Amino acid sequence: MLEDESLVHSLDIKRPLAIRALRRSVIRKKVVEYLYDIDPSCSYTSEIAYHIGATSSNVIGALRGMKSRYRGEESLIGLDLVEEKSEGKNLRFYAITPFGKEIMETIRTR
Repeated sequence: MLEDESLVHSLDIKRPLAIRALRRSVIRKKVVEYLYDIDPSCSYTSEIAYHIGATSSNVIGALRGMKSRYRGEESLIGLDLVEEKSEGKNLRFYAITPFGKEIMETIRTR
């Protein structure tokens, strides 16, 4: 029970940070929109990049962070908007989280 309350509190703190991060980066927003549109499926980096018209390195930066260009704490995974699912050694898929869906619905209704 206490764990559920701390998770809710954590997401309350991340909500304004997530909205701000999506407003500041077109790539982050496009990645989340794409994953929202294909939900409940997941996708891999190059497929996401192809569908949103970005490079794979920019998509990786938006998802996981990349030094000074995409700060890790403002990455989509760091903000709990997207989750990474690993298959085998080098195969990573990405899917939107329930929190990510909530944020996208908030942004789309504004």
